[in-house]
Amino acid sequence: MGIIVFAMAWQQPLQRLLPLALLPVSLGLLTASPATAKEARCVVKEAGVTTFQGRCDFQQFGGNGSFSIGPIGQPLIAGRLFLSVTLVTPEIAEVRGLTQDGINSRWGPARRSARDRACWDGNDFQICAY
Repeated sequence: MGIIVFAMAWQQPLQRLLPLALLPVSLGLLTASPATAKEARCVVKEAGVTTFQGRCDFQQFGGNGSFSIGPIGQPLIAGRLFLSVTLVTPEIAEVRGLTQDGINSRWGPARRSARDRACWDGNDFQICAY
């Protein structure tokens, strides 16, 4: 009985917070907006092998140069629904990829390439968006 009362006591505050938790989704802040995406040419290499090369949707976010890329005309980009490059500093980024199963896989840190500023180099990957 005590567990049920405890669970019911938390239910009401959680119900009040749920609309606030959904606010970013309802405002479209967590999804790519086709109106702001631009077509680009992307190249993704994993372990030195090109796993994607072609047209992609390029979308900036965060106002600091961070971006995500997604496929155009095919279901996946390098085996993922999209890849995100989130800047930590102007020269260092954290890279992740969303799989078809909804897993946000961490690729790891990447450094902006000194040779090609459109590219980000990780330990065993490279992402370029032109």
